[in-house]
Amino acid sequence: MSEQLSFDLPAKPALGRDDFFVAPSNAMAVALIDPSFTWPSGKLVLTGPKGAGKTHLAHVWAKESGARVVPAQALTEADVPALASGPVAIEDVPEIAEDALAQKALFHLHNMVLTHGHRLMLTGRPAPNLWGLGLADLQSRVQAATHAALTAPDDALLAVVLAKLFNDRQITPKPDVIPYLVGRMDRSFAAAQAVVERLDRLALAEQRTLSRALAIKMMAEDRKSEMD
Repeated sequence: MSEQLSFDLPAKPALGRDDFFVAPSNAMAVALIDPSFTWPSGKLVLTGPKGAGKTHLAHVWAKESGARVVPAQALTEADVPALASGPVAIEDVPEIAEDALAQKALFHLHNMVLTHGHRLMLTGRPAPNLWGLGLADLQSRVQAATHAALTAPDDALLAVVLAKLFNDRQITPKPDVIPYLVGRMDRSFAAAQAVVERLDRLALAEQRTLSRALAIKMMAEDRKSEMD
């Protein structure tokens, strides 16, 4: 029987509702994106570390509400009228903290979306009060939004995140790989992404199946590099 090998294929994230694992660290955010839930301010801010699921939840909400998802850095004043005709999600808002034109466009979009009776979702890594937006009126409106924070994963969620990241790369590790990783890796979404990427590349380079032995080798290399 041939062993499964890893192939250097681009990861294709699955962004459906059924692909999202609900855990205590994200349960509030999942509840708030349900179409039946009314955001008191008409707007919602989702925050959390890289890989926590902000983009995933934004796309779930967009699909269920007919919203558009736009990166904050791509937003221009010319886009505002069309975007304001329906619900919209703007991702990674803190990344425009130094971009006065993008902030101005978002400020106008914010006002028009709410005036038209639609809903607005904003995402970013830190808490809203730390977004540092130079446009004070925009910063104050962000802080007035309903806020849901996605926090660090517990064991169950970390295991599911690892499984999803492997699946996104179209590879299936041996059954004992994920439990081994969960018990030894840093407890963060960013670490999960880094571990999966490194194991994928290591398996490809050595033309080996993605096994516990390969994970042990990777961890040993990490310990050695930390001691050097």
